[in-house]
Amino acid sequence: MPNLGIPELAIIMVIVVLLFGVGKLSGVGKAFGTSIREFKAAVSPEEKKEAETPPPSEGAADAE
Repeated sequence: MPNLGIPELAIIMVIVVLLFGVGKLSGVGKAFGTSIREFKAAVSPEEKKEAETPPPSEGAADAE
């Protein structure tokens, strides 16, 4: 894949703005940010829950 420099990125941004318009791009950015925030909030409690739960003790199984 070719490397994208600043001139190429600028051309891509101009094309995107022409296709979607500035108003729609701000809405897409806001929706994307909200999605990322919700995803992090949904994943975060699972990670904490796994970190707080101690692994089962292997010594307790041997005592039986």
